[in-house]
Amino acid sequence: MKPNAIVLILFFTFSSVSTKAQTNGWINLFDGKSLSGWKASEHPSTFSVGDSGIVVFGDRAHLFYEGEVNNHNFKNFEFKVRVMTKPGANSGIFIHTVYQESGWPSKGYEIQVNNSHTDWRRTGSIYAVQDVKEVFVNDNEWYIEHIIVQGKKITVKINDKIINEYTEGESGRLSGGTIALQGHDPKSKVYYKEVMIKILPD
Repeated sequence: MKPNAIVLILFFTFSSVSTKAQTNGWINLFDGKSLSGWKASEHPSTFSVGDSGIVVFGDRAHLFYEGEVNNHNFKNFEFKVRVMTKPGANSGIFIHTVYQESGWPSKGYEIQVNNSHTDWRRTGSIYAVQDVKEVFVNDNEWYIEHIIVQGKKITVKINDKIINEYTEGESGRLSGGTIALQGHDPKSKVYYKEVMIKILPD
């Protein structure tokens, strides 16, 4: 075998290993250019795509993942997304929820996205269940919100720091479902990028 051929084989081998390591079980739910696989309720115009991210800005609405990944039904998982809030913005990430035409989702939990809105429940709160008053990130800055659901436990990390851990009782709301992003009100503007999920074993 020629030396050049050996170099090429080694290159592709290391490239494959590197790609697999970078993926490490994470799956993109957003393609960076369209809302394919997502379904908006109430006011679809609240959601658009700009600068390779999901822009949330408009009347109350929720954007539900309805795509093919795990048939949009997640029980145990890690969810990770890059977020940037504008001043005064309010939003949220719903877990274990299901599509509904209008209103605030009645199924699942909301993990809060809010660094300066008049609502005192800040980013990382498990809304109205186990709330966070401290502000960990600033408006106009990208940060990572990381949600882990395992059994009856929800863990919320902000930029790799655990800020909230909650274990529900036997009659809780963790029964499986999809992910939804919240458009809260016409004055709230929030950006979401790199929307990813890792399925964990039951």
